[in-house]
Amino acid sequence: DLQIERERTVYNISGGCTALVVVYLLGKLYVANAGDSRAIIIRNGEVIPMSSEFTPETERQRLQYLAYMQPHLLGNEFTHLEFPRRVQRKEVGKRMLYRDFNMTGWAYKTIDEDDLKFPLIYGEGKKARVMATIGVTRGLGDHDLKVHDSNIYIKPFLSSSPEVRVYDLLQYEHGPDDVLILATDGLWDVLLNEEVAEAVTNFLPNCDPDDPHRYTLAAQDLVMRARGVLKDRGWRISNDRLGSGDDISVYVIPLIHGNKQS
Repeated sequence: DLQIERERTVYNISGGCTALVVVYLLGKLYVANAGDSRAIIIRNGEVIPMSSEFTPETERQRLQYLAYMQPHLLGNEFTHLEFPRRVQRKEVGKRMLYRDFNMTGWAYKTIDEDDLKFPLIYGEGKKARVMATIGVTRGLGDHDLKVHDSNIYIKPFLSSSPEVRVYDLLQYEHGPDDVLILATDGLWDVLLNEEVAEAVTNFLPNCDPDDPHRYTLAAQDLVMRARGVLKDRGWRISNDRLGSGDDISVYVIPLIHGNKQS
C-alpha cells in the first residue's frame, strides 16, 4: 500500500482494490484478506469459512474510534456517532437512540447541533458507505479518494492490514472434490456459502476425474450461476432472484495435492 502511494504519481493510477491472498507454506494454507472478497474451503461437502468481509458495518467500531480520536478527519461535516436514521433539525433537544465506538448496543442521548452532521457510516448492508463514498473498509490504494465536492480524504479510514486465517492441510486427508474457493463480492452478493458448496459438490463428480480443467470449469459454472440469464427484467438467477451486477472473479483450487506433502 505504501509502494502504491509512492508510485501513484509515476504511473498516474487512481482508485484502489481489495486483496485476497493464499500462501502455501510447510503444509499450511495462510489466507489473508483485506476487503470484501471471500475464501471458503469445501471439505466433504461442508463449508469452512477462511475469511470475513471488511465493510462499514463490520468495522463500525474501528471507524468510529478513529474519528473520535482524530475528529479533524471528519472535516467538520460528519459525526462519528451512529443513529438509526438521519437526524432532523426539528429533533434537536429531543432524545434519540445512538451508538458510539465503545457500544455494541444502543442508548438514548439528547440531540444537539453536532448530531445534525452527516453520519460517518450511512446506510445498511451493501448500501452502507463510509462518508457516503465507499462501501469497503480495507484494501490497497485509494490514496486520492475524497468525499464528493470536498477536501476530506477517505484514506485514513481505509486499512491495508489483512486478517489472516490458517488451515492445516496435513491434518486432513482430502478427496478430489475438496477445494478452496476464492471469489470477489460479485459472487457472494447473490450466492450463500452453502449454495456455492452445493453447486461445486454437484458439478465436480460429473466431470472426468482425469480432466485437469475440471476445477476451471467449476469456477466458470459458479460465475454463470451468479450472473444468471438475461430476461425481460434484467439478469436473473434461481428462484427469479436478481443476478449479480458486479464483477465476478472465482478460483476453485483442489486440495488433494496437499495429501502428498510431508
